[in-house]
Amino acid sequence: MGTRREPTARQLRLATELRRLRDAAGLSAREAANLLGVSNVQISQIEAGLSGVSEQRLRRLASNYACSDGRLIDALVVMATDRTRGWWEEYRGSLPTPFLDIAELEHHATYRRDVEFLFIPGLLQTEEYARAAFASRIPQLPADELELRVQHRMQRKVILAGARPVPYEAVIHEAALRIRVGDRAASAAQLARVLEVSDAEHITVRVVPFDLDGFGGAWSAMMLAGGAVPRLDTAVRDAPHGTAFIDSEAQLDVFRKLFRKVEAASLDPAQSRDFIHKLAKEL
Repeated sequence: MGTRREPTARQLRLATELRRLRDAAGLSAREAANLLGVSNVQISQIEAGLSGVSEQRLRRLASNYACSDGRLIDALVVMATDRTRGWWEEYRGSLPTPFLDIAELEHHATYRRDVEFLFIPGLLQTEEYARAAFASRIPQLPADELELRVQHRMQRKVILAGARPVPYEAVIHEAALRIRVGDRAASAAQLARVLEVSDAEHITVRVVPFDLDGFGGAWSAMMLAGGAVPRLDTAVRDAPHGTAFIDSEAQLDVFRKLFRKVEAASLDPAQSRDFIHKLAKEL
């Protein structure tokens, strides 16, 4: 297998998990290489995501590491052998890499969850809202790149459609519902869109009103994507240096608990729909 110049977030996650298995076994990279019958450099490249690994070698590594979690091993094999070139690849070189990594992450997700305070979640945005949101956040964006970002965001919605859509939960603060991103017509259309999709069985939308008691502890937006096994879940946050993909079990546990805390403090789905209806009538 050739050496990669720029591993995707999914390839890096596989590499991270293999390194964690080796660390848990108490083996050095050199010892793992000797057990597998390869060079130390090959193990280093695999654990950096710079080189792929075959199913046979991955299963041998797992055996050498005394990993008995069959579901985890099978999931890692799928990650290692999947050759899918998804729709997001057409944007490679045209959009920042995190855009592609998020689309790939969602494509393989077993569930998706969002918490948003200032913007409607991307998967629920209308085209007009998305265009206005990108334009307001990055005013210097050239028109052609702006349209590429809008097009990419619209295509991400594919995970919510089809015969086997991904279960999706969104908790949206009242502020995000009230802030006019674009004009009055765009805001009205956006609220209508949220109401429309929230009627689907696999989509749950909850609202956190300004005056709801007991809300606190969440300070910024977050996204959770379910892996084939819980250990492979991923949290995504916007950070000062760019998009951060979070995969340590300790941090993931914090985000899971935080989501449930925010969810518990929000209105139930029926109350949330009524709340959004009320806001829509006020426009």
